[in-house]
Amino acid sequence: MNGRLAAGAAALLLVAVLAGCGQGSSETGEPRTSPDPSATSPSEATPSPTPSPTSAQTALPTDCRAILSDDVLAQLDGIPLNDAAFGPSGVGDDGTLTCIWGDPRADTTNLVTTISHEDRGPALDMLNALVTNEGFTCFTPDGGTRCEKTFPNPQYPVTDGRTLFWRDDVLIDTRYSNLAPTGYTASIVAHLFD
Repeated sequence: MNGRLAAGAAALLLVAVLAGCGQGSSETGEPRTSPDPSATSPSEATPSPTPSPTSAQTALPTDCRAILSDDVLAQLDGIPLNDAAFGPSGVGDDGTLTCIWGDPRADTTNLVTTISHEDRGPALDMLNALVTNEGFTCFTPDGGTRCEKTFPNPQYPVTDGRTLFWRDDVLIDTRYSNLAPTGYTASIVAHLFD
């Protein structure tokens, strides 16, 4: 029963967090350890402001390299991008951008990011389900909501994970195995929203 209460509380906290995103609240950018909205992290100098809602939809990017900083690109140096062996990538018919970093000769080292439009309601439902059903941790950096989880690869001695960031009806969804460049998601967020 206590596990159900904790899961329910986490889901309610995520609902409150996403509701706050549309109301211009400022956030710390660090994981919350309690539902106290005034909690801040000492490592965060100033909270990122939440942008005012706009009527125009944020444009989706069309170039997998252009959305990354030089530092992140340096960490990915030598890793093929969008190799045909991994299937469809690049810009889809609906404008969704899929970026696949990985060498097809490697058994597990890869990173797949999909950037798409996602309305607030479905995004809220999906993120709540990840918290409640799969134990993801969510926090609110850069005027959006970020949920993430790492776990051991079931076949190889490496770490796998998934990171999602939602803001202004744009969802950045990254799944990775043994390849997690420092600052990767933050770099995409800065490119799209700053």
